[in-house]
Amino acid sequence: MHVAHLSLADFRSYARAEVPLEAGVTAFVGPNGQGKTNLVEAVGYLATLASHRVSTDAPLVRMGAERALVRAQVVQGDRQQLVELEINPGRANRARINRSAPGRPRDVLGIVRSVLFAPEDLALVKGDPTERRRFLDELITARAPRLAGVRSDYDRVLKQRNTLLKSAAMARRHGGKGGDLSTLDVWDQHLARAGAELLAQRLDLVAALQPLADKAYEQLAPGGGPIGLEYKGSMGEKMSGAEGREDLYGRLLEALGESRRQEIERGVTLVGPHRDDLLLKLGPMPAKGYASHGESWSYALALRLASYELLCADGGEPVLVLDDVFAELDTRRRERLAELVAPGEQVLVTAAVDDDVPDVLVGARFAVEQGTVERL
Repeated sequence: MHVAHLSLADFRSYARAEVPLEAGVTAFVGPNGQGKTNLVEAVGYLATLASHRVSTDAPLVRMGAERALVRAQVVQGDRQQLVELEINPGRANRARINRSAPGRPRDVLGIVRSVLFAPEDLALVKGDPTERRRFLDELITARAPRLAGVRSDYDRVLKQRNTLLKSAAMARRHGGKGGDLSTLDVWDQHLARAGAELLAQRLDLVAALQPLADKAYEQLAPGGGPIGLEYKGSMGEKMSGAEGREDLYGRLLEALGESRRQEIERGVTLVGPHRDDLLLKLGPMPAKGYASHGESWSYALALRLASYELLCADGGEPVLVLDDVFAELDTRRRERLAELVAPGEQVLVTAAVDDDVPDVLVGARFAVEQGTVERL
């Protein structure tokens, strides 16, 4: 699949932008701070309903505007679809497909699929577990958009359960009996049910990623591996994809029961997928804290390349986005990465200068400066 046209209204720095695109490589070149990343960020937002740069929608709307609109014409084989997202900070976002009546944003998931490489990817290796959980969950949703509902259900139940625990904790601190916990068993069951589904999907994903990531790392840094991916659950025991959903449900329910007294004291849910991590190993050691800067870069890129291979195997190539990545890499890694991504159906690259775009990535060029996007 590829994006044939991108339209923006009041998105980031753009009051208006109309960008015709095509299959193959497209590079957006211009000085830093001129809006290159805003263009590829919009494509990523259509694919994931989230930005790789900020955690909320408010910064995505141009200063002084009430809302932003991102629209793309998407081509997959002989089929074309028009997908639109209206971003309304503080209110519900809205989506349209082929100019239909407005619907839920998550209805558009799966129409645009993308894999994005960006300087922020270093956080996958060096950052906190939140980054790695987000990586897994976004890839899960890219593979099966219906699972966005599972993530939403889990987050909703977790919020309700935490509210109940917080109320109980505050009541106890002020001399009460601990608040009304009569519904806690019910929330435990809901959390364990949604959590078991999310856990099962994550475990299956880690198992599928492992060989692909190890292969990609060897391609980027020959002789530097092997690398290993291990799911680290908050229940304190090693977990594998061999466990069924009912087994995971039972384990989560049991763990919630065992931690209840501590949770009531602290006013927060202490076990579940929201507390888990993906342990990244380089040889026998954890990559975080032991990998060099170059090894960390190769590891992060290997995870993205593995994601791309996995999505391709599911059917239909995603859009490859490389946001100011090549300037961060040494010559060897730059060349290897460029060779690996060059055959992609659609590759979008941002760079400050032409020299940052490797020669093998031949294709269309756009100059981006002071809010204008001009084909060269």
